[in-house]
Formats: sequence, C-alpha cells, structure tokens
Amino acid sequence: MKLGIIGLPNVGKSSLFNSLTKAGAESANYPFCTIDPNVGIVTVPDERLELLGKMYHSKKVTPAVIEFVDIAGLVKGASKGEGLGNQFLSNIREVDAIVHVVRCFADDNVVHVDGSVNPLRDIETINLELIFSDLEVLERRLAKVIKAARMDKTAAKEQDFLERIKAHLESGKPAKSIEIADEDEQALMREYNFLTWKPVIYAANVSEEDLGDDGASNTMVEEVRRFAKAESSEAFVICAQIEQEISELDEDEKAMFLEDLGLKESGLEKLVKASYSLLGLMSFLTAGEDETRAWTIRIGTKAPQAAGKIHSDFERGFIKAEVVNYKDLLEQGSLAAAREKGLVGIEGKDYVVRDGDVILFRFNV
Repeated sequence: MKLGIIGLPNVGKSSLFNSLTKAGAESANYPFCTIDPNVGIVTVPDERLELLGKMYHSKKVTPAVIEFVDIAGLVKGASKGEGLGNQFLSNIREVDAIVHVVRCFADDNVVHVDGSVNPLRDIETINLELIFSDLEVLERRLAKVIKAARMDKTAAKEQDFLERIKAHLESGKPAKSIEIADEDEQALMREYNFLTWKPVIYAANVSEEDLGDDGASNTMVEEVRRFAKAESSEAFVICAQIEQEISELDEDEKAMFLEDLGLKESGLEKLVKASYSLLGLMSFLTAGEDETRAWTIRIGTKAPQAAGKIHSDFERGFIKAEVVNYKDLLEQGSLAAAREKGLVGIEGKDYVVRDGDVILFRFNV
C-alpha cells in the first residue's frame, strides 16, 4: 500500500511524515522546506504477528508495510507552477490513497500561508489544485482521442466520457463523484489515474490539548469530519508534534506515554485503520519456524488469489488451504492441537479469506 501525504505548507505534513517513518524529512516553519518527495517505508503494527512468532519461535517476523510519499506544500496556483509547482503533483499519481493533512490548531508562532486558519478553505484550495492538475491530464488524453474518434466507435465513446468528466471537473467537483455508467468507464477511470479519483483520508492536525477527547471540542475538527463524511472519505485526529515525540520512544515507553495522554492508540495506528477501511483491505497470516508474516489483501479475496500474494506458483497449482483463526491457534498452542479440536478447516477454491486467518496452502505445479 502506498499513501501520498499532501497539504498546504506548515500544516504539519513533514512532521507527520517524520513521526511515521522516522526518515528525517526536513521540517521547518517556512513554506517549501520540502523540495523533493520524501519516501519512507512503515511497518504496520500487528500484535497477532508477535504472538504467533513467539509461539512458533520464528526466525523472522515480517509485518505488512505501507510506503509513504511526502511532497512539498501545495499553494493556490500550484497546478500552474506557483510555489514549487505542478512537478510535485506527479509524485502522487501512483499512490493508492491520499492523506490530506489539515491544520486545525491556532498558533501565532506557526505561519499560515493564507494568513489565517480555516480548514474548509484549505481543503478547497488543495482540491482545486488537484482538479486543475487532472484537467491538464484529461486535455492531453482528449486531444489524442478526438483524432481517433473519427474512425473508431470505441474512441468516440471514450471522447463522450472524457467530455462528461471535463464538464464535471470544471464545475469544481472531483472525479470520484461522477456517475460511472458501466465497467468500461470504470476501467478507463483506473487507467486515467486522476488525483481526484483517489480515496482520501483527512488528518486533522490538532494541538496536544485537543488530543484527549479526539478533537470533539474542536469545531474545526468537526467541520473536517462532516466534510469527509459527505464525500465518503475517512478522517482522523492527530497531533503531529506529539507523534514525533512518540516516534523517539521504545515500545514500553510509548505505551506509558500514550496512557499518560489518555490515548488508546498512536496516530500511525489510527492511520493504518483508516487506510485499511477506506481501501477495503485486511490481512491474513502465515506462520512457521522460518517466518511468521502478514499479507495484505482486499476484502473478499478467495483462497487461490490470496495464495498468489505469496507466490504465483501457489495460485497456479492451488489444491486446498488449511485455515485456522489466529485466536484459536494461539489458545491451542499448535496447529496439531487445533486440528485435534476440529478448529482447522480444509478449504477449496471458493473460500473467501477472512481477516486474521492463519493459512497453510497446499499446491502442486
């Protein structure tokens, strides 16, 4: 999974990126201090893996990972070259989802590029730049399709679709809110890779004081949540400054620090949940002496396709899957004991994998 972090300058993007990845992206109180996309790989926290790894005395425990791309702060006119310009928008074309960091705290010591804090205005500024960037991509595609449409019915149909999208974007609406007529249009949308077609997670960046009640008393956070809900996006509350402090601690210290703040989970854990929920993802597990590992798949994936995540041969030669819930496996202490209790299912090609399944695939090629 690959997530792109965007937002206006000085909203806490790079601070959040630093805390998530510990990659040390430069962070400072002036616009455009990030001049190149920073990329960091983050492991997905998963207690199930650690417990299974200990049970199997695994030589290696391999969690799922998320790749984060942090780009320079966007400003009004970025799509036309303002600030550091449209070059950065291309860096997030390939991400699975966008994390849009929105400033929801007042601080006279932290400059706001527009002179005041207004989350909905800030969201609109960024969204319009994404729309303008998509219109540029669309115009280039449309120019090619118009030439082909004179002699080709398929191209003529695509021309109609592109012109419909163009009118939609020009009205200030994102691509993801357009009505899709059929599977052909759905496939074209995936191919176009529009920024405003991508799922969005809004990260409401608050002060430490607003963390305790998850931003419930912060009217700016409520505005962001309502906006996110209206467009079927996810939203969560984070304090990028606190996250940076947490990222410097070991696991025990982190747990104590979170408890002192009255928090049940870190910002990373909130973001992982929001990402998996938004993208319809989950994890199944494999466990053994050599390695215990989490594999990320889409909800609704069947056993052979899940096997293919491990190796294409597993899918090609799939015979059956031995499946046990991780809780049952941990309670019984071994796969053999779980088998004796009838807790291990022998599943075929139509089995839909569930979150937390521990699977042993049988295959022959």
